[in-house]
Amino acid sequence: MSKVAVIGAGAYGTALGSVLAENGYDIDYYDPLKERERLKDVTNGARAVLLSAPSDTMTHLIPHLPKNVFTVVASKGFLTEKPFVDFDDWAVLAGAGFAEDIKNGKLVRLTTSDSRVVDMFTTNHLVLEYTSDRLGVLMCGALKNVYALNAGKMGIRPDTKRMKEYLLAAANEMGMTLVANGAKLSTLRLSCGVEDLALTCGLNSRNYCYGLELRLNPKAEPKMTVEGLSALHRIRQGEIIVPEAAAMMQGLLQG
Repeated sequence: MSKVAVIGAGAYGTALGSVLAENGYDIDYYDPLKERERLKDVTNGARAVLLSAPSDTMTHLIPHLPKNVFTVVASKGFLTEKPFVDFDDWAVLAGAGFAEDIKNGKLVRLTTSDSRVVDMFTTNHLVLEYTSDRLGVLMCGALKNVYALNAGKMGIRPDTKRMKEYLLAAANEMGMTLVANGAKLSTLRLSCGVEDLALTCGLNSRNYCYGLELRLNPKAEPKMTVEGLSALHRIRQGEIIVPEAAAMMQGLLQG
């Protein structure tokens, strides 16, 4: 039985881990919020490493991970490939699926940048689609959180005409941003693009809901990880090119 080390034992990590276990893999979890010493033991002998902890947490762990083991990045907060430049072999997994949907066997479609990930995760309720655009999948996973956070702050309610117009504008900006940074516009049409954007701009999304809190109380502190905040901070630090025509994002950078 092949071993997969899952870095991040939260809802999403354990949901993906349960799929791997269903497919016959031996899973060993590392919870960076509770453990400090066991990382090497967890990754030792692993055929693959799955990164599912929040991006801020992963940034501190990346230097201590094996660089010669196939690594799957499922943390939806990275905007560039730079953090993984020293890794010999890595891929991205993202898409429109909440942890509870995956755990409960709901039909979910995800996007990956490597055909091996398709083989690892495909089940009768989890459908994997493939693209060679690794950067595009990575960026979509982060950008959609920023736009979901903003939708909440603007008080745009799901399933309204205003939300449909917002999603169209946000998708257009995401597409421009992908192209400006060397990714493919076509990736936006996959599950990791507009489908995940629409899912994240809803009441089951912590990014959207935290945006609603900020609308009522601009000083509200997040009770859980909000990847949109981390991604927005990185964008403000100049990690990616934001086109001038991306008016909403430009406004967020100045706000």
